[in-house]
Amino acid sequence: MKVAFATTDGVNVDEHFGRSGMFAIYEVTRDGYRFVEMRKFADGRDVMIEDTKGMSEVHEDRVQRKVDNLCDCKIIYLTEIGGPSAARLVRKGIMPVKVKEIVSIEESLQRLLETIKKSPPPWLKKALND
Repeated sequence: MKVAFATTDGVNVDEHFGRSGMFAIYEVTRDGYRFVEMRKFADGRDVMIEDTKGMSEVHEDRVQRKVDNLCDCKIIYLTEIGGPSAARLVRKGIMPVKVKEIVSIEESLQRLLETIKKSPPPWLKKALND
């Protein structure tokens, strides 16, 4: 399964979903993980989404485009996400995972792999088998 990480530097999970200009994409299996690609939406912060806040239809379209471009991922790690965006991800079958503080992508991958090997929750088992 593919897992995305909202990042500003490709090393840490350190960005809000809507604000994130790029996502590091990894392929995760029961045996390990590998980097697939850096999916870029903007250089730096995604101002196309930030600047349209309050312009409901335009903003919603841009958020939906981001969700659609990440729909091949089963999990997205991020620092924050708004309720409507989280609902959109869940409707696409993507589990948003908020980290409490900035953490490295490597550490997040290690923890995820450990969970997969020891006791994955039902939603994670399903994601692995899809």
